[in-house]
Amino acid sequence: QLSNLLFLEHYHRCIFVPYLTSAELIFSTNLKQEMMKILATILTTTMIFVGSLLTSVNQEITVTVVNATTDNGKVSFALYDQITFMKTPLKGASAKIIQGKSTVTFKNIAQGEYSVICFHDKNNNGKIDFNENGMPLEDYGASNNNMDFGPPSFLDSKFSVIEEDVSLEIKF
Repeated sequence: QLSNLLFLEHYHRCIFVPYLTSAELIFSTNLKQEMMKILATILTTTMIFVGSLLTSVNQEITVTVVNATTDNGKVSFALYDQITFMKTPLKGASAKIIQGKSTVTFKNIAQGEYSVICFHDKNNNGKIDFNENGMPLEDYGASNNNMDFGPPSFLDSKFSVIEEDVSLEIKF
């Protein structure tokens, strides 16, 4: 029975395989070549994907409130995407107000659509205060400065981060 086995050395190790005809050897060689092409394609795609992830998460969003009515307190900023809008922010930051302006920078932002909402926390209690009717007692604003009656909407306040850093000015 051993006479029917062909001894082959493959990738520096010895294996026994059944004797193959010429046609079977050609098919086996073609299969190996096809598998190598598939493996090369998978590796190339993976490298491109990882490279795009590394380059797409380096944008910054700088947001400035330009018209705070007083330098008392701070301005709190929240960054949202469509899924997290008005729920849990992706990132949050607060900054002091100097001469009516307050600026924060959100770093390492991936490409996509976002919205920023901010408010002037005049009494430093960490939340926006409302009166009995539900109207805010502290100034607030959103990206794109489209403030109709009622809370901001994602559609009205969204902006895109593509390949460059983004700078926004918000007015209360």
